[in-house]
Amino acid sequence: MDFGLKVAVLLMLAFVSTLSPVVPASDHRHWRRNRAKGSSSQGNDGDLVTDLPGQPVVDFRHYAGYVTVNEKNGRALFYWFYETMSHPDEKPLVLWLNGGPGCSSVGYGATQEIGPFLVDTGGHAIKFNNFSWNREANMLFLESPVGVGFSYSNTSTDYKKIGDEFTANDAYTFLHQWFLKFPSYRTRTFYIAGESYAGKYIPELAELIYDKNKDPSLYIDLKGILKLKISSYEQLGNPETNDAEDWRGMMDYAWSHAVISDETHRLIRENCDFYSNDTWSNKTCSQAVDEASISTRRLIFTASTHQNALQALLLQLTNPYTKSC
Repeated sequence: MDFGLKVAVLLMLAFVSTLSPVVPASDHRHWRRNRAKGSSSQGNDGDLVTDLPGQPVVDFRHYAGYVTVNEKNGRALFYWFYETMSHPDEKPLVLWLNGGPGCSSVGYGATQEIGPFLVDTGGHAIKFNNFSWNREANMLFLESPVGVGFSYSNTSTDYKKIGDEFTANDAYTFLHQWFLKFPSYRTRTFYIAGESYAGKYIPELAELIYDKNKDPSLYIDLKGILKLKISSYEQLGNPETNDAEDWRGMMDYAWSHAVISDETHRLIRENCDFYSNDTWSNKTCSQAVDEASISTRRLIFTASTHQNALQALLLQLTNPYTKSC
């Protein structure tokens, strides 16, 4: 029973039927410069995206670029930032992190999940996402740590140092340097969100912010980390936090929603020691969890046979070679 299967079970249990949030983009590559729904926040025009191929006409600005987090080593993190669709000067700032480790927040979060421009399944066009999170918040997608997506270091030894603490420190430095580019967000209400292994990145970064906030000059108005059980659209989506508790929670959730039988749930409770390093050597436990996975998969397919996109997603998720992001 590997990590890939665990992620598949969790995502299937957390599924909600919101797989039709996109509409085809127009052929225009610009946005309306005269905003009718509130003024644009002051940003760094050097990072302003002015010609994204296939971009539909929109009422907000977006920016992309690099922020150097270590001058000596030439280490820089890449970001893509979308202002909210209305009144960006009044809305909070949300930092989004994908997990993996090693998954791109641009390649996954921004362009496949919750950003305003989604790449279509053929990879040849952009679709506008009617349910983009930047309807309600200014969304900052960060490629983290270095080596992920477009983020890089000119010092090869940096890649040997990467870990949770290293990642948190670079993300913290990034935020303060990014605020220099976008000073109007310096005192903005701030949240951190993400999915998968970001379930570890996010608390590490939040703790660092909390500790550093004792210095008023470094204060970031962190209001919280966002956590909802809603698949890829959740705010701390399918978080990898504690393996044993994750498994127990998934199985209890499946039972409480009548996805698995009382008998299967009883077998899991009596035979699965998720805190053990050898959980799956218990055949009764392994077979019961496999049955839970099959039941969940069967239910989702039965309820959604008309949604080809969902079927493709589930096939990918149940592939043992698929990495959670």
